Amino acid sequence: MVIDENPRTCVVLHGRGFVGRSLVLRLLKLGNWIVRIADSAQFLHLDPAEQKSVLSEAISTGRASYYHVDVCDKSDVRRAIEGSSVVFYTDAANLRVHDVYFCYMVIVQGAKNVISACRQCNVKRLIYNSSADIIFDGSRDIHNGDESLPNPGKFEDMLSDLKAQAEALVRCANDYDGLLTCALRPSNIFGPGDTQIVPFIVNQAKSGWAKFSIGRGENMSDFTFVENVAHAHICAEEALRYQMVSVAGKAFFITNLEPVKFWEFVSLILERLGYQRPLIKLPSRMVWYILLLVNWMREKLGSRKYNLSASAHNILQLASRNRTFNCSAAQKHIGYSPVVSLEEGVTLTLDSFSHLANDSSFLRYCDSNEQSKVDKLLGSGKVADILLWRDEKKTFTYFLGLVLLFYWFFLCGRTFISSAAMFLLLATFILFGYGILPSMIFGFSVQRISLSWFEISEMDMKSITTIACFWNRGMDIIRSLAQGEDWSIFFKVVVSLYFVKLILLHSLTVAIGAALIFAFTSFFVYEQYEEEIDGLAKILYDGMKNLMGLLKRNIPASMASFLQNYKILHQDKGHTTVKVQQ
Repeated sequence: MVIDENPRTCVVLHGRGFVGRSLVLRLLKLGNWIVRIADSAQFLHLDPAEQKSVLSEAISTGRASYYHVDVCDKSDVRRAIEGSSVVFYTDAANLRVHDVYFCYMVIVQGAKNVISACRQCNVKRLIYNSSADIIFDGSRDIHNGDESLPNPGKFEDMLSDLKAQAEALVRCANDYDGLLTCALRPSNIFGPGDTQIVPFIVNQAKSGWAKFSIGRGENMSDFTFVENVAHAHICAEEALRYQMVSVAGKAFFITNLEPVKFWEFVSLILERLGYQRPLIKLPSRMVWYILLLVNWMREKLGSRKYNLSASAHNILQLASRNRTFNCSAAQKHIGYSPVVSLEEGVTLTLDSFSHLANDSSFLRYCDSNEQSKVDKLLGSGKVADILLWRDEKKTFTYFLGLVLLFYWFFLCGRTFISSAAMFLLLATFILFGYGILPSMIFGFSVQRISLSWFEISEMDMKSITTIACFWNRGMDIIRSLAQGEDWSIFFKVVVSLYFVKLILLHSLTVAIGAALIFAFTSFFVYEQYEEEIDGLAKILYDGMKNLMGLLKRNIPASMASFLQNYKILHQDKGHTTVKVQQ
């Protein structure tokens, strides 16, 4: 770091906020600035990591100073910026986002007070940190959007509305009393100290909602590392210093110039922190209707909390819409280009959030080579892929097909035999009709059914072998019952058949329908909560074991003696059989 002998004085309003902190450090590292940090706290409290940093050194040498400023108080603002040549106006860190009046006073009225103070104190340049959210209303995708996009007529998000008003005030103040202004519109800022994106994603993971993604998962978004935002502010100040007509009064989009799929970015954050990446895709329209229903129920129940749909709508649209921006204007007119790549930014961010890393069972999902118990149980083949929803479209197709067959054979009102005959007749007509179709229909080629479709593959033969093994195991159980030697197997079979009898006695149709739903849900749920379910099963097993021990201690002595003699006799027969075989 080279310290300039004639440094210039600047003010970073809300300098202890997310963007403000990064901007202060970057200005101090340049060495040609005296930085005034202005924020709402009464005193400057350095974090433990800042005790021996560039900031603490600058404060001790006088290159940095702190001012308590309430932007709603004009005198506070004037006192802080008096004698400075540049004001960087960044976002406040302590916004009460559900208090509309407070947010209006800080964002809109604060912008008016800052502009007025800058004009009165002869400040030359004012750079405002706006947001790309001010041109996004969620009703349409934005592909490579530039500064010509108009602001929406109506905002679903209150903060975006207020930010748009503040930006308009700053830009309209350009070239009055010698004040030059411009605004920067970063998209989805993240980095060390982030209070929104990363904490929100982690909170969703801890609550279990991160297992779901909204939409098809193909929507692209632009993210911006916080240090790149700070660098863009300095680039804008240098451009304004030369009174460039193409910069003054303008707004510029700022991104990392690396658009990514929104849900890939979320998955990357989750996986590197040890959480499970989203597995289930939910249609965005269905989620929106659910939010409307929840909000309606809250209103009917008389809840006085803030409207749920307003805040959730912004998150929903961000997660399901395309939002990419063109930064060519910023590159051309203010000389902006990212100084930290997206990959490096993610690494630096997650290193700073290591305290939020998960050390629980989700870590096993980071290792794609580790096989779950239920996957092993289902044979790790096609059946496992279908019942564990590895491919949602394929699984849903199979589920829909089985539901249709269930309706055809059990719910349509016909007997099972007549349904089977109708099904075979229909299949015959379909196969024969498909076979006599011409090779071309209206310019589209008709693919012929290959004979291999009706043959049994080697994989299917393995499945048949598995079925044969199950059959042989069943025969072994029947053989043991016929010999009358194993009472435990007898009781297990009797209890199992009795429960089957109860189920079928109630309704065979209900039993098959329940089995169908159970097959497509239980295995998937067990894989997601394997350790939790195993823990519960262990508790129940230990409880049953203790109960059996209690029963054994309280049964009559004659019954205990009979069971003990039976056990010894059974063990002796087993040893005799082994000796004969040897």
